[in-house]
Amino acid sequence: MGSLRILLADDHPLVRRGIRTLLGAPSGWQVCGEAANGREALEKVTELKPDILILDLNMPELNGLEVTRRVRKILPQVEILVLTVQDSEQVMRQVLQAGARGYMLKSDAGNELLAAVEAVRNHHLFLSSQVSRVLRGPAVLREKGRLAPKEPLSPREREILQLLAEGKSTKEIASALDITLKTAETHRTNIMRKLDLHNVTELVRYAIRNQIVQI
Repeated sequence: MGSLRILLADDHPLVRRGIRTLLGAPSGWQVCGEAANGREALEKVTELKPDILILDLNMPELNGLEVTRRVRKILPQVEILVLTVQDSEQVMRQVLQAGARGYMLKSDAGNELLAAVEAVRNHHLFLSSQVSRVLRGPAVLREKGRLAPKEPLSPREREILQLLAEGKSTKEIASALDITLKTAETHRTNIMRKLDLHNVTELVRYAIRNQIVQI
């Protein structure tokens, strides 16, 4: 599976031990550190520069949402997989907007943690089974969001839509596609207008429903 360094951040030692057990010992995978609160998580991310941060949301000192925001700002190359009991759609929306690559409930971890880590390490969006059901539930069905927008997306806009849905920032997209930041921002604005979407969560849902990204 290749080399992979993982940092665990959860305020319960038994949970961290359980995550270690679930991760097992795939070749090249290493838990390089643990953190028991949000501030320690931020310090250890800065110090250890892991490939993946597995992060709880309900932690003292700094909550997981704030940690996610700060990590994405200071070390955007670190992928974040949120592992939590929080099943609120609003919380999921906030975390995805903050830049987490994956969101899974702890009740799904036994069956899906390895798949989640593998997806996130390859920079793919991962939503665990119960999270997917929330995002595809009745509230989603009531949303605006046609299979085909009135004004079709250009190939470049569809490419950028996929990158946005996979969690890339506008700056990262500009760099990856070798375009200016202003051009990337213009494309993003046009995509939102054409699809009549208003935030990143709606965009991710649209991409999932239209199989632009896989979960």
